[in-house]
Amino acid sequence: MKQNVNYNNSEYASATNSEHNTENHNEENANVFDEVFSNLGDHNGFYVGPYHICDLPYIFWDDGQLHCYANKTSLKEAGVFTEVNHKIVKSSDGESPQLDLSVTNLVMFQWIAMFFIFAVFKIISRKKVCKPDKAPKGFFANAVEKIIIYVREEVVYSNFSDKKIAKSLTFYFVATLIFILVINLLGLLPGGHTATAAIPVTAALAIVAFFVINGAAIKYSGVKHWFKHLLGGAPIGLAPIMIPIEILGLIIKPFSLTIRLFANMTAGHIVLFSLLGLLFFANTYVLSLAIVPFSVFIYILELLVAFIQAFVFTMLVSIYAGQSIGEHSHKEEH
Repeated sequence: MKQNVNYNNSEYASATNSEHNTENHNEENANVFDEVFSNLGDHNGFYVGPYHICDLPYIFWDDGQLHCYANKTSLKEAGVFTEVNHKIVKSSDGESPQLDLSVTNLVMFQWIAMFFIFAVFKIISRKKVCKPDKAPKGFFANAVEKIIIYVREEVVYSNFSDKKIAKSLTFYFVATLIFILVINLLGLLPGGHTATAAIPVTAALAIVAFFVINGAAIKYSGVKHWFKHLLGGAPIGLAPIMIPIEILGLIIKPFSLTIRLFANMTAGHIVLFSLLGLLFFANTYVLSLAIVPFSVFIYILELLVAFIQAFVFTMLVSIYAGQSIGEHSHKEEH
């Protein structure tokens, strides 16, 4: 009987150890996922991949005062604000500050994109001023020239009946396409974060596009033509029906631009990280034979999507602006 008891106890101990090992394994996997995915979103800290580079300042406008803090430690020491459930609130009533102007990780990557674009264009423009009659040399110079010519000829001129109007708006469309493209490509670099995978960023781009579309229509076609456009070509008697529909259409256009860019840039990242996450979860090298090649394929597809989405966003804004302006100003010239 003692032998059976000892045998049963040993079986129980081994079973208990295996359960503990399984639980520890699951906890380790959860910790790995938490560590990886917690640094992918937007937060107050400059991260390259999962590595923390430096703290970023907290800036709030509240009760008519501007509050600036170098990091979270100085924010808590001041006592005006505190952190509750990973959210900064006022210590007095627990409410959020009226306006959050803090510099975040995605803002840093947008600044990096802008600095890169300004540096490249500065170098190219300096060479062009020094040698205006010579063809551009170098990869960046030729790539930028090809992009500008393509946007001007295929995106802008093809959607505007008046070439003067198209020429005046070419700068905006070139800047939009290059800015979105550089941000998308930064997110594909090792340790990079994609700012266009956040709705606030895509919404800001869509809001700017909204003002460009309607501002260009008012400027070049006139306020009267813009209000007439709200009728959609219908008789004046249908104004109570058509005007709300057209106003709704004006709102839906930037909303669709926001969601389209956000969804397409987020979907590929989710698929890619889900595939790589299986390696951490399964903790085996066998799956790598299938997952790694497929992940490389998804990564190449993401590279293609980065170019396509920059082009699609710019092309749609050009189409909307061309439709909003119409041929009113062109007919007036004739």
